[in-house]
Amino acid sequence: MYNVSIRVGDIVLDCEWNDSPTANLIHTALPIDARGNYWGGEIYFEIPVQAPQEESARAVVEPGTVAYWPAGHCLCVFWGPTPASEGDECRAASAVNIVGRVINADVLPHLTARDIRVEAGT
Repeated sequence: MYNVSIRVGDIVLDCEWNDSPTANLIHTALPIDARGNYWGGEIYFEIPVQAPQEESARAVVEPGTVAYWPAGHCLCVFWGPTPASEGDECRAASAVNIVGRVINADVLPHLTARDIRVEAGT
């Protein structure tokens, strides 16, 4: 498990990442600065990491999930429905590799900024 912080403007997302191959690959690339985009209840941003789709990848995830989208080389954070969702589910555009979760997920609906920094936590 890794502790990672994702700063979106003035809001810091405290995250726990798993020990998956994708999470390990991204962790070695930290820190990462990016510009985010919103897609319904998701923020995503391109990162300088290319990882293949893992066997456990899926499109529907739980709110607070941090995932890597292999099709776009993006890190994604989910909290609500996206344009691809059916009902209230969190659905990515296509399968994503789960890399972790946001511990303080209650702040996710308040995100509006686009400047992002991802770095190893303490």
